[in-house]
Amino acid sequence: MSVDDDTFDQLLDTVTRFTRERLIPAEDRVEQEDEIPEEIVQEMREMGLFGLSIPEEMGGIGLTTLQESRLIEALCYASVVFRSLIGTNVGIGSQGIVMDGTPEQKAEYLPKLASGEMIASFALTEPDIGSDAAHLKTTARRDGSDFVINGTTRYLTKAVRAGVFTVFARTDPDRDGGDGVSAFLVPADTPGITVAKPDRKLGQRGTKTSDVIFDDVRIPEENIIGGPQNLNRGFRTAMKVLDRGRVHVASIAVGTAQRMLDLATAYALDRVQFGQPIAQHQFVQGMLAESQAELLAARHLVRATAAEYDSRGQAILMASSSKFFASEMAFRVADRALQIHGGAGYMAEYPIERLFRDCRLLRIYEGTSQIQQVIIARRMIKEYEDRA
Repeated sequence: MSVDDDTFDQLLDTVTRFTRERLIPAEDRVEQEDEIPEEIVQEMREMGLFGLSIPEEMGGIGLTTLQESRLIEALCYASVVFRSLIGTNVGIGSQGIVMDGTPEQKAEYLPKLASGEMIASFALTEPDIGSDAAHLKTTARRDGSDFVINGTTRYLTKAVRAGVFTVFARTDPDRDGGDGVSAFLVPADTPGITVAKPDRKLGQRGTKTSDVIFDDVRIPEENIIGGPQNLNRGFRTAMKVLDRGRVHVASIAVGTAQRMLDLATAYALDRVQFGQPIAQHQFVQGMLAESQAELLAARHLVRATAAEYDSRGQAILMASSSKFFASEMAFRVADRALQIHGGAGYMAEYPIERLFRDCRLLRIYEGTSQIQQVIIARRMIKEYEDRA
């Protein structure tokens, strides 16, 4: 059951004001301290932001994909780092349970994730396995009614805060690709788990990612997402989760692109060269116009994709197209915005320098641009062959 329009409009207005009045003023502090202030974390809990996509009966708000897209766009007018705090709970950390979890798993985890009491982290990428997730090497060996997990996973967002990991592991070594992979819910306090020191990154300071090592981590078979009957079906869960997640990331790209374009426009109106604001110079107008046209195109594509997902329960081609186009668009806008700032844009005292670094990751996570191109092309071919 979706949130009615009036209630959603009130929530969207609240988030918009929160973004401008609380989050944007805190950006420099987060950049310097590499940490989101705890008082902001608590405010985001109280607003219900950790449970945007979790059903109301499980303690969440229960937004549709389209509503979530619009709200994430508004939230990401501030640094995308703040969105990362709630991102795994809203997306890949909770949606596998929402889509495929048993009633017991939903009751155990979703209320805690929705309230922000518990943070979820998603363990799929490995040191040698990124986009080729179907060939992951982390193993889960059956031992009676338990499974024993061994492996190293990489770039886990919020691993240092996590209360539960969604771990993808190979449960059938004789089956190649994704067919022999299961998804496990692994409490973070389970013996044998080591969370490594947070990574040093180009941007998005305040978002902590870490390697997580699983050394003989023993988990009962009931912790397979969907229960023992879902053995070897974990890769299907991952793909369903990532489909909606790509709409989410595309929404991030639209929100941060709007912020960067607004900063570039304001600077162009304020900065005077040759006796007039540079906004009057044709080359600058060209960069602004290109950015505006691409931003509008991305926003409409993302919202159409979200509506398609809500209608059909999947939007594989459109989701990959949205993620690909919007993330590439955001970086082009970032590049033009920094160029409009000139030398000032390269200086850390101007927000565009940080936003430029932060948005670069959008073209990589939740599937690189190149992987999106592969998915788009394969889906096009399949749909053409189905029509023929």
